[in-house]
Amino acid sequence: MDRWEQIDSGIDRVEGILLVLLLGLMIGVAFLQIVLRNLFATGLSWADPLVRNLVVWVGFIGAALATREGKHITIDLILRGLPPRAKGAIERITHLFSSVICGLLTFAAIKFIRNEALMGSRTFWEIPTWVPGLILPATFVLMTFRFGLRAFKPLSLQTHRTPEQSKGL
Repeated sequence: MDRWEQIDSGIDRVEGILLVLLLGLMIGVAFLQIVLRNLFATGLSWADPLVRNLVVWVGFIGAALATREGKHITIDLILRGLPPRAKGAIERITHLFSSVICGLLTFAAIKFIRNEALMGSRTFWEIPTWVPGLILPATFVLMTFRFGLRAFKPLSLQTHRTPEQSKGL
């Protein structure tokens, strides 16, 4: 496993742990809010905005994990009938295109966060609204990286082949 895959594997472990913790917190706070409302006719004023933000975090971390696992949404109808060599080339082009799009979305998310910071609005516990929004550029950077890995990995494998392995192609 090369250095980039080791880094990605480490990020994957952190994402998995974070996903479990955030999902548990989200379910716990939502359950507590339901109990408080139904049994005690009260609630926590910060619970609903917290759960909304946790849903966004869980969703975006899940999208980054799906990208790592190659389970992101794809349309592969055309690929089914192609020979393996053509299929590989089209998959690399698709991953490269996805990486570029996620890179552009990273810049859009950074601009969004900058605008949120300039507006100065606050969310639960008086946290600036841009702070929970940091998940957007963070996960788009990860998805850019992961699609890029998928696009360029086959090329790095071709450059590391021995002459004997290349003859087998």
